[in-house]
Order: sequence, then C-alpha cells, then structure tokens
Amino acid sequence: MNKGVPVLEPSEHQPIIIVKNLTQRFGNNTVFEDVSFEVYKGEVLVIVGGSGCGKSTLLKIMIGLQKPYAGQVLYQGMDITRASDEDLNDYRQNIGVLFQSSALFSSMTIKENIALPLSEYTDLDPGTIDNIIKMKLGMVNLAGYEDHYPSELSGGMKKRAGIARAMALDPRVLFLDELSAGLDPITAVELDDLIIKTNEALRTTMVIVSHELESIYKIAHRVLMLDKEARGMIAEGKPLELKEYSADPRVKSFFLRQLPVDHDEQRLYVS
Repeated sequence: MNKGVPVLEPSEHQPIIIVKNLTQRFGNNTVFEDVSFEVYKGEVLVIVGGSGCGKSTLLKIMIGLQKPYAGQVLYQGMDITRASDEDLNDYRQNIGVLFQSSALFSSMTIKENIALPLSEYTDLDPGTIDNIIKMKLGMVNLAGYEDHYPSELSGGMKKRAGIARAMALDPRVLFLDELSAGLDPITAVELDDLIIKTNEALRTTMVIVSHELESIYKIAHRVLMLDKEARGMIAEGKPLELKEYSADPRVKSFFLRQLPVDHDEQRLYVS
C-alpha cells in the first residue's frame, strides 16, 4: 500500500452494506433525502460534510439506533430499518460502535468496560474473556491499563479504550463518529495510524464520520459528502480525486479549505 493513498484489493469491491433511497425527516424538517451508496468489504469509508448536513443522523440509522422516514439499509440482504428486535440484536453483534465521547462507563474499569459485550453476547469463560481483553488492549497500545478507570485516562487513551471495546466481538463493521474530535494533533495522528493498522491487519470494514482533512486523506479509501442545502449526497469518491477533479464548488471548497466563490459578488469587484 502506498503511504497516504489507501487502495482496495479488487476482491474487496463487494458491498457489505447497501443504503437505498434513504430519507430522514423530523416534522417538516428534511435532513436528507434519497441517499444511496454501498459500503465495500474491508474499506474505510468516511462521511463528510458541513454542520447540520446529517452525518451523525446517517450513522445512527446505519447502526440501527434510529428509524428513517423512508429507504433501506441492507446488511447481507436484511433490511435493518425493518428488522425484528431479534434480527437487530444479531446485527449489532456484527458491528462495533464508537461515539465522540467514547461512551465508557465511568464506574467500571477499562477491563470491565471491554468485558461487558463479551459477557452479554457470548458464553465464553472468564479466563478466555481475560485473554481477549489483554489482546484488545495490546492492539490499541493500552497493555497494563486493565484496572484503570476512564477518569484516569487522557482523551486519546479513552478513544483507544473505546476502540478496544468496540472491537471486543471482532465486528465485521466498525462505526466511528468524529474519532479525532477534541484531541491534540499528535494524538489524532496516533489514532489515524491505529485505524490504518487495524484495517490492514484485520480487514475490518469501517464507516467513519469526520471533518479532519489530514485524517481523511490519510485513512479513507472513499469519501461520501453530504450537503445541508442540497439535503443529500453531493459527491462520492477518493478524497484526492474529489479535491483535484470535482467540478462542484461545494466539494472543492471543502477539500481545499476555501469559502465557495460567489461569482455575482466577484463580478462586482472587477467591474
């Protein structure tokens, strides 16, 4: 793999999740409508867009935490938006989730936090669970922190502990919401490296909400962009290609960190 330019093997261009004509409304407010895309096996797909465009809403629907107004989210042929509680529970055992806050239980040690999904969803004995916890913490460079509480960890360490818990059941798909939010640049880079290492070693499919351009260029195989004014998806592709070749000024301005050019205003200044 070329550094900074992730590529997918041809065999991995197979969808593991298919989103079809997804629309979300709250009362008279349409967040987005008719959004369709596929998530390929083994890829890192990053969802981008400005504030209020529906990135986190889309993620919650894909996780099964929120029902859409219309449309489908298909996982291995099952529409999770209409799934029974039992089928939805089975689906959630195949995915891992990390929200911005890391969502660790403050009253539990890191070991107890990671053990929770293993105890709830498996019949593994305590010794096996302990071994899995040690392996997951080693994977995220937190070996030896089993007995620490979340309050004793830095922000970056909490994120890594959250990833370890999200990976406890060896999920096929990992969902991450604003992984680098609130972190210093060095810690953010370390998390990017962890994402790349995990994806390469385990071929875990990842769907990530982010607005950090340096991170996006480094970790994303593909990007899809939502837009608040358009109420939907306006771009999909490799981040560097969108930056270089997109003809849409909204896409260009995002990837170049520039305000969109107002051509009417521009003519005023040159006339």
